[in-house]
Amino acid sequence: MATVRPSSASKIADAARELLRTKGPSAVTVERVATEAGVARTTIYRRFADRHELLTDALRELADPPGPDEHDISGEGRLRWVVEHAAAMVLDGIGFGGSGAVLDNADPAFTATLRAVLQEHWRALAEELEAGVADGSLHLHGEAGTVVDSIIGALLAEYGRTGTITDDWADRMVALHRGLIVDS
Repeated sequence: MATVRPSSASKIADAARELLRTKGPSAVTVERVATEAGVARTTIYRRFADRHELLTDALRELADPPGPDEHDISGEGRLRWVVEHAAAMVLDGIGFGGSGAVLDNADPAFTATLRAVLQEHWRALAEELEAGVADGSLHLHGEAGTVVDSIIGALLAEYGRTGTITDDWADRMVALHRGLIVDS
């Protein structure tokens, strides 16, 4: 069986996100991404006009998470999906370096790009909670977006307080928000 190699586009996006997660937005330069991805700078410049377009593209695929498994559409399943995908945007997407950069606004162009992507992701998570309300599996005590904000805020707070996110974090978030679940 032949080995499937990642395309240069996926290597570029992966390298940009990894640099963002681990080193922050200032590390995401065309030169550095090219080196990390193992591609020529010209390969990147054929696809993207500049660093801004490169970052936008690398982050865009994170903005629209796949929906929850139709077999686990219970209230708890929906809530767990929201918790896990909210965490994934930070842990697997922008990282704490990107999160800090948004809060610091040290790179306003990056911050604007990242906020636009985060809004799309946030909207997808809030819509999933609202779908749970519509089907009767969840009952919100406020706005869906505020629940999403509380989950992301808890992730950032735990990392800020301890320097790590424990393996049981998602379970603790689901337990904390268990009052939203109608069918538990």
